[in-house]
Amino acid sequence: MELAYYSDYAVRLVNTEQPERGGDTLTSVEAVRELFGPAQQAARRATDSDVTRLRTVRARLRAVFEAADRGEEVLAVDLLNALMMEFPVSPQISGHEYRDDDGRPKWHMHIADHAANATAGYTATACMGLAFHLTELGVDRLGICEARPCRNAYLDTSTNRSRRYCSDRCATRANVAAYRARKRLESERTGRTADQAQAATALGER
Repeated sequence: MELAYYSDYAVRLVNTEQPERGGDTLTSVEAVRELFGPAQQAARRATDSDVTRLRTVRARLRAVFEAADRGEEVLAVDLLNALMMEFPVSPQISGHEYRDDDGRPKWHMHIADHAANATAGYTATACMGLAFHLTELGVDRLGICEARPCRNAYLDTSTNRSRRYCSDRCATRANVAAYRARKRLESERTGRTADQAQAATALGER
């Protein structure tokens, strides 16, 4: 399993909060456990304290995405490095999950879970995955959805680095809003032109 896969941990955590909507789904131990997905063994260690701890980490990870989204590449890297120094990982070579045609292990890098608590384990995994994603694809692949009031974090995996929204739903909503705004502007311009024409006609009749 490629370590970049774990970058989704960072996205999932950041998007448990929607600041502009006042929404927050990270409110219980059950919510913490849901973040881990299939990693049930690590999730079982979660306690009430992890809710508060992960909220703090969430704010710091959002700052990484926001810095990258603004084009502040060095700041984004510095913020992520600070998290990785605080929450180090223990990588190891694993082959227990995959076999080739001859039955031999397909060796791959895996993150060993020796963390003291659920937050430390989750954060170390999320940051290492995000770091691999960043170094392999570029800092500009980390973004914040342009559709307001969404502002979710996302990882751009498009071939032409063109992604601007976290989902097709947000992209559609933004496109519809832009279309309506153009129509209103056109209508206003048409109205002004008509008013000007009427005024000119009135002056000509005097």
